[in-house]
Amino acid sequence: MSYLFPTYQRWEIEPEKAEGTMIFGKDGRQYLDFTSGIGVSNLGHRPKEVEQAIKTQLELFWHVSNLFPQSIQEEAAEKLAEASGLDCVFFANSGAEANEAAIKLARKATGRPKIITFLQSFHGRTFAGMAATGQDKIKQGFGSMLETFIHLPFNDLQALENELDAETAAVMIEIVQGEGGVHVANEEFIKEAAKLCSENGVLLIVDEIQTGIGRTGKPFAFQHFGIEPDIITVAKGLGNGLPIGAAAGKAELAEFFGPGSHGSTFGGNPISTAAASAVMEIVFDKDFLQKAAENGNYLFDLLQQHLCSMDIVKEIRGLGLMAGIELTVTAQPILAEMRQAGILALPAGEKVIRLLPPLNVTREEIEKAVHILKGTLRKHVITA
Repeated sequence: MSYLFPTYQRWEIEPEKAEGTMIFGKDGRQYLDFTSGIGVSNLGHRPKEVEQAIKTQLELFWHVSNLFPQSIQEEAAEKLAEASGLDCVFFANSGAEANEAAIKLARKATGRPKIITFLQSFHGRTFAGMAATGQDKIKQGFGSMLETFIHLPFNDLQALENELDAETAAVMIEIVQGEGGVHVANEEFIKEAAKLCSENGVLLIVDEIQTGIGRTGKPFAFQHFGIEPDIITVAKGLGNGLPIGAAAGKAELAEFFGPGSHGSTFGGNPISTAAASAVMEIVFDKDFLQKAAENGNYLFDLLQQHLCSMDIVKEIRGLGLMAGIELTVTAQPILAEMRQAGILALPAGEKVIRLLPPLNVTREEIEKAVHILKGTLRKHVITA
């Protein structure tokens, strides 16, 4: 019997310890982790620099509340603002909370009610997050959703032009739809969407919860397209396992988030912001990002080389070290077999295998993962 609500379909592996790219199970086996804690451990498990930053802050104070100025918050906020080209940061505890902050800020700053998002998107499991999400399956059983969220086809510029109006506060978009199946935005669509928002006084919110903090080979995925969002949201990789999220916005939005307008008891916790500052110090280094981008290209080259000819593989897509392999069959049984073979990967919808290795993964580890994936898929081709 478990005393936990059964909200997760848990795997058969219980971790005992984890280090780098490896998880060591209580079953005595070790597993190459290409989940990164669902895109969280971008530097692998227990990176020394981040661990030391956490230990240093633990010996100072754990929590004093946001009534106090805290230098560690300012340090982390400055790094996030400089890397994103934005100006002001609100710290939360998760991606869903970061998106809640962004939605509230957009509506308050514009005085408009409507938020446009996209089909297959995922923005969290709070009521605003669910309402923003373009997937019906996460809304089932919860009754009526919050109003004024509109979901359009992804990469459909005409649909966006038709829907965007004087009631629209913001367009909220993922550059790569992670949970929705690893669908990458079209460059023309992203650039034109940004232009439409600017011309119509609509705020552009880019949800970088999964794509941010180096995952795509740049600090943030929007930087591949040269656009300037008004707000971005980050979480996952920001704390490398410590709970933290953030919404960053342009300077002119600061007046709408004054005292009493928004808040969080634990948001900007000093332990989490110390971890985030250490993470950003490493990840935003130019040479580190260049190597991560090269490893992403290497991963895609191997996937294309070894999997494209298989009838079971429908499409390979992604950006940086964020890969999706769409199959013609259900992914879960194949993922279970991969775990038995020592490699951990994720689903992204019913038929997509998602690979999210740490950004400092080695080429040898990439080769091993692709070899195991190929061998597992080959068995299914033979038995199909």
